[in-house]
Amino acid sequence: MEVTRIFDLLDRYAEHFHRPDVFAGKQNGVWKKYTYNDYIRQSNLVSYGLMELGFQQGDKIATISNNRPEWNFADMGMMQIGVVHVPIYPTISSDEYRHILSHSGVKAAIISDKTLYQKLRKVLDTLNIEIQLYTFNGIEEAAAWQQVIDTGKANENKHREKLKQIKDSISPEDMATLIYTSGTTGPAKGVMLSHHNIVSNFIATARLQPLDERHKVLSFLPLCHIYERMMNYHFQYKGIGIYYAENLGTITADLVEVRADGFNTVPRLLEKVYDRIVSKGKDLSGIKKTIFFWALNLGLRYELNGKNGPIYELKLKIADRLIYSKWRAALGGQVKIIVSGGSALQPRLSRLFWAAGMCIMEGYGLTETAPVVAVSHAEYPNLKFGTVGPVLENVEVKIAEDGEILTKGPNLMMGYYKDPEYTREVIDQEGWFHTGDIGVLDEGKFLKITDRKKEIFKLSSGKYVAPQLIENMFKESSFIEQIMVVGENEKFASALISPNFNYLHFWAMKHKIHYRDNQELVNMPEVINRIQKEVNRTNERLGAHEQIKRFRLVCEEWTPQSGYLSQTLKLKRAVIYRRYDTLLRKIYNYPENAGR
Repeated sequence: MEVTRIFDLLDRYAEHFHRPDVFAGKQNGVWKKYTYNDYIRQSNLVSYGLMELGFQQGDKIATISNNRPEWNFADMGMMQIGVVHVPIYPTISSDEYRHILSHSGVKAAIISDKTLYQKLRKVLDTLNIEIQLYTFNGIEEAAAWQQVIDTGKANENKHREKLKQIKDSISPEDMATLIYTSGTTGPAKGVMLSHHNIVSNFIATARLQPLDERHKVLSFLPLCHIYERMMNYHFQYKGIGIYYAENLGTITADLVEVRADGFNTVPRLLEKVYDRIVSKGKDLSGIKKTIFFWALNLGLRYELNGKNGPIYELKLKIADRLIYSKWRAALGGQVKIIVSGGSALQPRLSRLFWAAGMCIMEGYGLTETAPVVAVSHAEYPNLKFGTVGPVLENVEVKIAEDGEILTKGPNLMMGYYKDPEYTREVIDQEGWFHTGDIGVLDEGKFLKITDRKKEIFKLSSGKYVAPQLIENMFKESSFIEQIMVVGENEKFASALISPNFNYLHFWAMKHKIHYRDNQELVNMPEVINRIQKEVNRTNERLGAHEQIKRFRLVCEEWTPQSGYLSQTLKLKRAVIYRRYDTLLRKIYNYPENAGR
């Protein structure tokens, strides 16, 4: 069965994968599983229901929901009749909802619960547009999602033949989805992706990882983001069962309960796993603590293909039996593959997880590239620590004179919705997409991302500073949750630091430091001196012009909810600059009313 359009996955299931658990989601604390027949049946009923309700090819419907099996039924049901799916983050601001809903022209939205309904209702009241709202979790004020299903059941015979005709008429080049990039500045852009864009990507990536129909994965990254969504199709293409975590707080428990063979993640979550591992080691005492940190440090020196020699490999086997096996057990005991994307992963984490028997496949891409441009393979020699692996099959990459990564291929978007001018800005006349990222092809093969083009800045000395690379190094510290390096046109680089408050609170308690709140805590000399030690340690690994000469601690946590990070956990630098303008002035001794 050849897959050329996303909904062809349904026929592939019918032909190859008769799974009893294509999807599973928690309902009242119990996993509810859906078979391949359930998937096909529910998707068709959605198509029939939408057809009866008057939706036609080219119409747009939004989903604003947590990850759940029903998301897939809605997704496939829309695409089978040529309706364009517009997935939206549940956690964005009212202003962002206004922009996306009005700009996209959606005719309906399927949302998860009452809280979202109330938020959307207020947004819609300020817009001069009518959008039909349906809810997965039935509430009195809104139409239930089940109504679409029931309408489909009642009109199945009426629309069966028509559905076949519509499916046959849909081309791989037709738009399948409109995804709004969260961005770090300005309003979100609508990225138009065709079936072919996404299908080419999930088939190419599926050839690289070893899981198959015998396995199952846990999904917890938002399906509204192209990374998790493409991998969601990738898993379906390979017949892998997909279990949706209840929420971010239940990931570890769900991994254990499901005994998942793999999952997708972002570096920040792996950093938190590492921090928990280290904190548990610190709670040990005596010989147990010594063995724990011996194994930890051994893993941090891991090299591929037995490069460290036979004595190291013997030590690794001992460490695995004593320590690493317990780490795997804490994640369910079955994890074989971890896919990491969204931002740069610290090489030390790759080494440690590989040493512990968990393969990390780090990838790179953008919404505009559906998304994968390059990805590490699951086997040596097609991976290298500190890089995002070889360029994906059927994708081209070249490095421009200024270091910018340019790419083209079947995964490259159709363009930005209602914005041909900006589309022409980023896709040149030769068809190369200008990613805005700076990188190199290590050994002519492995793509290495060094920074964002627009975020690299020059000191007054003329020296260039690549902040992302430096920030990633500082976040290796248990004390530092987030950091933003600054210093454009200044004599030296400085930083704003949002501490890891959980760790800092523990440290303060241990050292009998009393404080009223975080604001008082970050201004205490003992705390500033402790963070200074962390800064000094990392500065030793940096060139003189890259070193952080001054820093200020902030009392706020930087999260998507607080508005300082994008939904993919990238710094919203413009927002942070505005919020901390006074603090930045003090770092460089500027008068408050003077220009910077």
